Amino acid sequence: MKARDWLGVLPFVGMLGGVPFVNKVEPYVLGMPFVLFWIVLWVVLTSAIMALVNRLDSAAREEEHQG
Repeated sequence: MKARDWLGVLPFVGMLGGVPFVNKVEPYVLGMPFVLFWIVLWVVLTSAIMALVNRLDSAAREEEHQG
């Protein structure tokens, strides 16, 4: 498994694996309870990570150049 493949696992671990450790109401971040902020943060980070994985994927890059 390549490093870019492990990047795809990172959102799963962060979102689901981290929730038991951050399951707190306080502190409030941006007006949201901390656990809700954690989930929203990982949704945003997942988009960035998937964009990076797509950028690193040579097969997807070749397909963009051909099509």
